[in-house]
Amino acid sequence: MQTAPAPADMADPAAEAPFETGHCDPAQYALMAEALRYLETHREDQPGLEDVAAAVGLSPAHFQRAFSAWVGVSPKRYLQYLTIDHARRLLAERFSLLDTALETGLSGPSRLHDLFLRWEAMTPGAYAAKGRGLAIAWDWVATPFGEALVMATEKGVCGLAFVDEIGRDGTMADMRARWPAAEFRRDAEAIAPAADALSFRNGAAPLRLSLIGAPFQLKVWEALMAIPSGHVTTYSEIARVIGHPRAVRAVGTAVGRNPISWLIPCHRAIRRDGALGGYHWGLGVKRALLAWEGARRDADPADAA
Repeated sequence: MQTAPAPADMADPAAEAPFETGHCDPAQYALMAEALRYLETHREDQPGLEDVAAAVGLSPAHFQRAFSAWVGVSPKRYLQYLTIDHARRLLAERFSLLDTALETGLSGPSRLHDLFLRWEAMTPGAYAAKGRGLAIAWDWVATPFGEALVMATEKGVCGLAFVDEIGRDGTMADMRARWPAAEFRRDAEAIAPAADALSFRNGAAPLRLSLIGAPFQLKVWEALMAIPSGHVTTYSEIARVIGHPRAVRAVGTAVGRNPISWLIPCHRAIRRDGALGGYHWGLGVKRALLAWEGARRDADPADAA
């Protein structure tokens, strides 16, 4: 039997504790992830503050403070970022000129990009071997957008996949199939640095990325990393920048095969007409990622500089 959320005057004291990004405990962190999912799945109903607060078992006043501390804007304002025309507005107002970003070696203002120390790519020969001789650690990790499967080699994070759309079994099978000859082992300790960084905990060490892909895919993924947070680009723009202007379909395939979701921001690639296009881990996650980044950028003058 499912337990109903506690009334506002009987809420869990731990849940009602002060919430600050970088200081939240796992219970508070899970509540914010639950709130984001609720807003996404009920966006067409335009739920009020009381509805969302009740769904996560908090009083309206505390939920408003907690949500605003994490996202940077109120729940009502966040709903506006989830509307169907948000991507079109991003395309009109925040279209990213990738060639400039790549030439300068900068990705633009981004909280997540500060987590990267460096990224290394596997050689084409090693990729062709389908991971043979490669040891990949993995574990399940909480993120603001639901549970994720994180994988890492000794060189850094090589995989990040969201679970909600196809479940744990489907997510694991999808990721293992990319490097079928590799040796996989569950190792929470090896994944801990990524888990800390993805939760924005203070003191989290910079992340290293280990890219495992074909040469064409690596070019596409490098271009994705140049898109600033809170901005978008198009598949055709990526094709132009990497020197293959006619390969829009191949670019779309490479974007969809990106093994490190969010950190390599494939969600920032949309269609030329402003439609979201596809997303390997579910359009709901893509919409939430764009909304979260747009809200934080608008709320933080430093990110807008």
